[in-house]
Amino acid sequence: MKLYDSAMAPNPRRVRIFLAEKGISVPTVQVDLGKAETRQPEFLKKNPMGAVPVLELDDGRLLTESVAICRFFEERRPQPPLFGVDATDRAFVEMWNRRMESEIFQRVAHTFQNTHDFFKGRIQQVPEYGEVCRKHALMRMAWLDGELASREFVAGDRFTIADITALCGVDFGRVVNIRIEPAWKNLQRWHEGVSSRPSAKA
Repeated sequence: MKLYDSAMAPNPRRVRIFLAEKGISVPTVQVDLGKAETRQPEFLKKNPMGAVPVLELDDGRLLTESVAICRFFEERRPQPPLFGVDATDRAFVEMWNRRMESEIFQRVAHTFQNTHDFFKGRIQQVPEYGEVCRKHALMRMAWLDGELASREFVAGDRFTIADITALCGVDFGRVVNIRIEPAWKNLQRWHEGVSSRPSAKA
């Protein structure tokens, strides 16, 4: 199998961090987003959505969503468990991962898509919507700061995929000047902790 990756994009980073936590090595193919390689006909055969990551399985089938790719590897190598350890734990990890994706990760991504020069001429930008997303992302980061007052990690007392999603969303925010504010001490503590893990450099 092989992973179609891009070092500059946050979704492939989620998969790289997940694989690093699992100690799994997968051959990668770098896709140049700056040259719009994901929009070329050959790549669109792999993912009609024109996005990375894409995991090409040994039988030729293609997985094209980052969380689906992570779930695939969770089943192949359950330890350490990054999606939870039992039915209840898995449900809470799922809840928190969805929250991190919809309330932080996606809001940051929509801010980038609608306000950054990278997408000028590539998509129809709506700067006003981008600014709404920026405000929403900051509100949710403030909310997460409060949640982290009572626990070490996003979904509880262990590092999970919810932390990976949150880390990639928060870090990508710096591209559009969405940053952790000094008053958010719990979020700062969490961010320093997860950023110090070797997998964060994957």
